[in-house]
Amino acid sequence: MLFAIDVGNTNIVLGVFDGNRLTQSWRLATMRERTADELGILVTRLFERSGIEVAQIDGIILSSVVPPLTRPTEEMAERYVGRQPMTVDPATNTGMPVRYLPPTDVGADRVVNAVAAYEAYGRHSHIPVIVVDFGTATTFDAISADGEYLGGVICPGIGISADALFQRAARLPRVDVRKPPAVIGETTVTSMQSGLFFGYVSMVDGVVTRMRREMEAGDRAVCIATGGMADVLSADTTAIQHVAPDLTLQGLRLIWERNAQR
Repeated sequence: MLFAIDVGNTNIVLGVFDGNRLTQSWRLATMRERTADELGILVTRLFERSGIEVAQIDGIILSSVVPPLTRPTEEMAERYVGRQPMTVDPATNTGMPVRYLPPTDVGADRVVNAVAAYEAYGRHSHIPVIVVDFGTATTFDAISADGEYLGGVICPGIGISADALFQRAARLPRVDVRKPPAVIGETTVTSMQSGLFFGYVSMVDGVVTRMRREMEAGDRAVCIATGGMADVLSADTTAIQHVAPDLTLQGLRLIWERNAQR
């Protein structure tokens, strides 16, 4: 069994695989002050509630974009699970060529997503892939038909935009991000929801269209969405063809398997 950990800016996502099957997954709030012991207690309790014994874990793989939590998470794995984790390095151990400059600057989660998306949708058809990840930032990643990570786009996440409206405009309230009944809002709340929801829908369609123009065989590129808002926004876009909520965990599994075969 494989224990996969993705440390993101908003959430820490954990998953346990039995072979190729994701048997359990959990989501914790990212708190940069957490210690290895705090993480260990949380993981131990999650395992107990799910009937998973620590001794069943054969390996651990970790990706992190939060440097203050990387070492504590590694220490948690060593102390509480008894395994030294493999930490994803986009430049050396993902099995995907990275054309980003320098390769070490690209977020580990972006390359992990790219590995999973290309394996599921691009490799067998030999077509390019675009991944849209609705996380703390909204990122767009381009993968060539040959399975190379080409680069992408980084935009403020929809949650950041909603918070900025509330914090910077004195008379605007904090609103939940959801699809309003119409584009033309008849109240302040629905007007803000319209700007956030349809603004991001239009941004996704516009950015993906422009990326397709710059990619070789871009007109054939398949577009996959993941992240917290993927389900909410994807149905109203014209660009997104598939939603894969567990894309990052699946990418971690694939990277682990590739390195285990070396």
